[in-house]
Amino acid sequence: MSPDFSEIIRRHCQPMTPQPTETEAVLNPLPGIRAVLFDIYGTLLVSGAGDITLQTGTSSDDAFRTALVACGVSPDAVAPLSADLLQDTIAEHHVAARGRGIEFPEVDIVAVWRDVLTKIAAVAELPDATRESVDPDRLALEYEVRTNAVWPMPDTLDCLSELRGRGLSLGIVSNAQAMTPELFPALLGQNLNELGFQSELQFFSYRYGESKPGRTLFEAAVTALRQQGIEPHEAVFVGNDMLKDVWAAAQLGFRTILFAGDARSLRLRADDPRLRNCQPDAVVTDLRSVSSCLDVV
Repeated sequence: MSPDFSEIIRRHCQPMTPQPTETEAVLNPLPGIRAVLFDIYGTLLVSGAGDITLQTGTSSDDAFRTALVACGVSPDAVAPLSADLLQDTIAEHHVAARGRGIEFPEVDIVAVWRDVLTKIAAVAELPDATRESVDPDRLALEYEVRTNAVWPMPDTLDCLSELRGRGLSLGIVSNAQAMTPELFPALLGQNLNELGFQSELQFFSYRYGESKPGRTLFEAAVTALRQQGIEPHEAVFVGNDMLKDVWAAAQLGFRTILFAGDARSLRLRADDPRLRNCQPDAVVTDLRSVSSCLDVV
């Protein structure tokens, strides 16, 4: 992505403080852990929407229009448009994916925005030159930061530094889009690799066409970890969602830590029957506590 994208992120993302939850920490010791994998939205990042917006169906007509204008589309062309155009296009991509047998489909939001631009050109008489000049990567980012501002969760850097210092392998398994990794250098001054996340242990849903709680991302993580001689029970997954993170990771044999540090994003899903016999191995209310649960081999 362009260096300008960091400026876009910093312009729209301002400091946010996590909202307290009523969940109590359960700092059970987890011996034998050799790798720690994290969710992003609501875990490593405070998320204004609690999740990446296309996962929740959140939309904003104003954000939709101003994002298009920021990318060079005239205000007159966007005035009659609404964010329903975006949500309808996401729904179309989901229907097509389910037709291919994907239970929990994930879109590539950049591809979605390309389709949106084609639709706008048809209904708003958008000149071909204008449509071709719009960067869909930037457009996806301009909309996302307007509907889901984020900020690093407190103690993120200290947590990752402590885990690196203990020789643990670090990874990411997240419902995320192409712009997601760009949030870290913009807001923390370091990219994911510099923060200690191994390139071969970074799994983002848009690359696989399936989102959590589907098995695909975690299956890919299992394969990559085994190539390093690490079995799933020697890895712990840290996330804020009992279904998408704790239950989904446990299905593949991972140990789990529920991150209950922000009421915006904590998803306990007490009424979901899949969680009837599902409990995390530990519960933390701040990232500092992750390391205290782990005993290195």
